[in-house]
Amino acid sequence: MRDALWKMSATAQAEAVRGAEISAVELIGSHLERIAEVNPRVNAITQLLAERAYEAAARTDRRRAAGEPLGPLAGVPFTVKESTPVEGVPTTFGAERFRDLVARADALPVARLRAAGAVPIGHTNIPTLILAGMHTRSELYGDTVNPWDSGRTPGGSSGGDAVAVATGLAPLGLGNDSGGSVRIPAQFCGVAALKPSTGRFPADHRVFGPDDPGPASQALVTDGPLARCVGDLRLAYEVLAGTDPRDPRAVPVPLHGEPLPGPVKVAVVTDPGGHGVHPTVRAAVATAADALRDAGYDVREIEDVPRLDEALEVYGRITMTEFAPAWPVVRTLLGEGGDRYIRMAMERTPPASADEFMKLMGTWMGIRRSWAEFLDAYPLLLGPVFTEPPVEPGLESRDRAGRDRVGSAMRLCTVTSFVGVPGVAVPTGVSEGLPSGVQIVGRAFREDLCLAAAQAVEDRLGILTPVDPGR
Repeated sequence: MRDALWKMSATAQAEAVRGAEISAVELIGSHLERIAEVNPRVNAITQLLAERAYEAAARTDRRRAAGEPLGPLAGVPFTVKESTPVEGVPTTFGAERFRDLVARADALPVARLRAAGAVPIGHTNIPTLILAGMHTRSELYGDTVNPWDSGRTPGGSSGGDAVAVATGLAPLGLGNDSGGSVRIPAQFCGVAALKPSTGRFPADHRVFGPDDPGPASQALVTDGPLARCVGDLRLAYEVLAGTDPRDPRAVPVPLHGEPLPGPVKVAVVTDPGGHGVHPTVRAAVATAADALRDAGYDVREIEDVPRLDEALEVYGRITMTEFAPAWPVVRTLLGEGGDRYIRMAMERTPPASADEFMKLMGTWMGIRRSWAEFLDAYPLLLGPVFTEPPVEPGLESRDRAGRDRVGSAMRLCTVTSFVGVPGVAVPTGVSEGLPSGVQIVGRAFREDLCLAAAQAVEDRLGILTPVDPGR
């Protein structure tokens, strides 16, 4: 066992620590050895917290020796996105300007994972300020490499966490998602990820001062875990969920809802909006649909999801309107060429007037209502994460055609973030040397249904990682 500790699932690692089969210090040491071997090739971890991790692991071992109960994630290392604060460590956002922005306290999800016994082992790379594009390339730390193919992007913006998990640097990663930022890198790197319902996990995104962001940022950004298997996602979900007085959005909804009568209906949409889908992605959706049928789900092909193109338009208008006042300053922080992705979006989508913005907010509610009615008829939706295989690094920032292509390919992620419902990305196999996958979307606060269906897919199609980069 000790020769392969880093290969074990988070669940198995925690069980082994609690059962005194291994020490937490040994577990951290195994991962640090793996990081030393692999991270120079993939550049996923940006700030390694080796000494802190050893100290936390030693405390865990002392608690176990004293007979104290240990948490569900006892000794398990996890990575944290560069935009999420870890106490005493700079929250750089990958930007030179914030190299010394030391966090005074853990972000709420980091604190929850710590309270469950998990150990932060490092910050991970992101696109600069999360705004420079989908590819994980930052001004401070450079490019993160897809371990399956260095000529393809690992995705983003939680690309560093996806690569770290896929290559065995940690069994869990903590990212966040406002339109695909945990699900897309999960597909591109062959791991699983959960984007929870809006309000499921508490968070506090006031990193730069006392003021909260605007309504779009409040409603769209959700923290979410990445893991190599669905069981580990479920464990992280149970730890991260709940309320906190620092986040009035978080609601006290049970982790597991009432069982649904009869076989659960699953709507399948292969080409959301009818804008085209790559054959390998079409095949991945079909493969996952067959797996769910085999598991006893009532799987039904449907024509399309509600109001997709309208939702994409309204999402763009609201987010760009909220962001426009800060753009003159923000663009100066993005480094050379880092402003291209947002600049092209703002050229296409000018800010709305006050009257227009009020109407857009009403339309947003109407779109959410349409999706609630849709998911009342179909408790689950199976579809693509990204309608192409992993693309080349920086495609979305190269020119308008590249940006439009990437924006279209992530469209189901965008709309499901917009309506605030949960989604689980799960691998389906390997095609032409690259991982493929799908997402399973559910009713608001029914992450349990999404995770159960994703588990059924994984049980039939297998786990793809850990993977050795370039081999």
